[in-house]
Amino acid sequence: MPVRWRPTRAFGRAAALYLALIAMAWCALLPILWALSGSLKKQSEVTTPALFPRDPQWSNYGAVFELMPFGRMFFNTVVYAGCVTAGQVFFCSLAGYAFARLHFRGREVLFVAYLATLMVPLTVTVVPQFLLIRTLGWADTPWALIVPGLFGNAFGTYLMRQFFRTLPAELEEAAVLDGCSPWQIYWRVLLPNAKPAVMVLAVLTWVNVWNDFLWPLVMIQREDISTVTLGLVWMQGQYVSNWPVLMAASILILFPLLLVYSIAQKAFVRGVTLSGLGGR
Repeated sequence: MPVRWRPTRAFGRAAALYLALIAMAWCALLPILWALSGSLKKQSEVTTPALFPRDPQWSNYGAVFELMPFGRMFFNTVVYAGCVTAGQVFFCSLAGYAFARLHFRGREVLFVAYLATLMVPLTVTVVPQFLLIRTLGWADTPWALIVPGLFGNAFGTYLMRQFFRTLPAELEEAAVLDGCSPWQIYWRVLLPNAKPAVMVLAVLTWVNVWNDFLWPLVMIQREDISTVTLGLVWMQGQYVSNWPVLMAASILILFPLLLVYSIAQKAFVRGVTLSGLGGR
């Protein structure tokens, strides 16, 4: 009896696990599928429960470019996200290397204090940052979007520190014997071996910056330097009844994120696993 029961029990557990995963995946994908379906519907069909439109209205995507300067906003967001991502990767990896490999007094205390900033809500720092940016004269300029997020954050530093600590010490010792300086060890030895963690940090930063709405809303008033998320909200205020066009704009904003993740999927999963973020 036990011999027959164990396979049945294992099969039941596996089936329950897969059903739970399918249910979670469906809950995550349903809003995207609904937005894709709604972007191809007529205004009269947008509230109907049918997932597939009878007569797909591809003109809704063309209307997005007619009702808002989507191309310009898309370019602004790419530049904004690209600059912040590059800065985050460089400064977070540099700080992670210092906390993981360099020995100096107060290193652990400083790292814990820096990590504690993760518990500070974003809304608490918005007003001081806004006053600082306005004092510098950067309000309503691209610098207001790029500079505040350029110099890294606690999460990125923690991610890179954890990965650098997994690299063998022999790499660093061999570089020291060859006469490398700390900067050369970081740039030529450790950073090339940290590509999975760099990819994870780059993808997460890109997605976070691409979806950012609060900070551009606070700092930007000009349409020529606005981002796609800000433009979508402005468009919703002007064309609140045109839901198919709004959904088409949402799909256009979502597409670059799916493209980035599909390209970096393998490196992203490997980086999450090796850096310890996967729960192992």
